[in-house]
Amino acid sequence: MLRGSKVGLRARHEDDIPILRAELYDDVVNSSRAGGQPWRPITPGSEDPRLVVDDKDQRSVSFSVVELDGGTLVGTATLWGIDNHNRSAHIGLGLRPSARGKGYGTDVVAVLCHYGFVVRGLQRLQIETLSDNAAMLRSAERNGFVREGVLRSSAWVMGEFLDEVLLGLLAQDWKPDSKA
Repeated sequence: MLRGSKVGLRARHEDDIPILRAELYDDVVNSSRAGGQPWRPITPGSEDPRLVVDDKDQRSVSFSVVELDGGTLVGTATLWGIDNHNRSAHIGLGLRPSARGKGYGTDVVAVLCHYGFVVRGLQRLQIETLSDNAAMLRSAERNGFVREGVLRSSAWVMGEFLDEVLLGLLAQDWKPDSKA
């Protein structure tokens, strides 16, 4: 397990899937805001491609996020779009509603930075998030990410186009203890 100050990132367990599906992906609005595709229901008992981990896929690493105190499942974290040639990847995370507002997002980003820069030897990490996602913007910036641009009207979410903010962090600019 990778450890931060509040959370740990571990392999996805089978019993995580129904909880994450119910609290993150069966919520139409949350799922629509988090993903780049329209929401659709997944038949109970079927493999949910958003949650089932494909260990053979070298371009993505998915984690379950747990509290260090007690081991309660609090969400998901992913390093995706891993490009070993250019040594870059993207960060994504989703927290259960009961875990939001407790500083877990900032800690998850910090642990993913450690994984990307130290464990994987990447040069660049990138985050794309909706411009009104204040929690993700704050978590990224507390970890040293810099706003690099706005992708105007690039996300179709629940009947409207929204702007996305592009943030980046280079290995040489990363400070492991930069969280505020």
